[in-house]
Amino acid sequence: MSLRDVVRRAAGTLIHRGWGAIRAAGAISPASPGGYRFRHLGEGACLSFPVGAIFGEAWIEIGEYTLVGERVSISAGMGPGVDLGPNSIVRIGGSCSIGRGSHIVGHQSIDIGDHVFTGPYVYITDQNHVYDDPEAPIGRQWPRNKPVSIGSGSWLGTGAIILPGTRIGRQCVVAGGAVVRGEFPDHSVIAGVPARVVRRYVPGEGWLPPHLNGSRSPVDGLVNGTALDAV
Repeated sequence: MSLRDVVRRAAGTLIHRGWGAIRAAGAISPASPGGYRFRHLGEGACLSFPVGAIFGEAWIEIGEYTLVGERVSISAGMGPGVDLGPNSIVRIGGSCSIGRGSHIVGHQSIDIGDHVFTGPYVYITDQNHVYDDPEAPIGRQWPRNKPVSIGSGSWLGTGAIILPGTRIGRQCVVAGGAVVRGEFPDHSVIAGVPARVVRRYVPGEGWLPPHLNGSRSPVDGLVNGTALDAV
């Protein structure tokens, strides 16, 4: 091994160890100074470094042993100096995993249950712009809020978008890239743009529609069997 290789290997080792130390020091936990700003940051919870934009921590709850991935942005409220009242705006339950680069944007109420996992780049919001005045810039028209809830044990695939007013039941799967609005019962598989239930477990009946000949059949032309296998 040449001297150049030795130096390169040593430098690489130092860089990786240094980056690991920076990540550990930059993460937000209940014991770190940043953790005290939250309404509640449970034991074992961690916001990974580099941290995304975090705003309105006094109205954000994160449960025990929840992992928030790198560059995840979480916001509560509209702007600094506004009293949002005594209740939390954004609540993330215990033992959740929020994928890298996701955004959770709360203005009224976003409630994420326990053991909810998301892929990267998921977007969840309880607010949307309106288009009441065709002459006024849309971004300057007063937005509308509607609470969002995601049931415990659910999984949201990469790039899913959860819109205001959505209520997802327990133990649901949301396919990657789905654009979700509305109410969905427990044990649903949700896919499409706009999203709808493509499969559901019903106690006493099993999965509907059922597997046929060991393979999944297309559902109402919305998704094919390969797409169902992916979710």
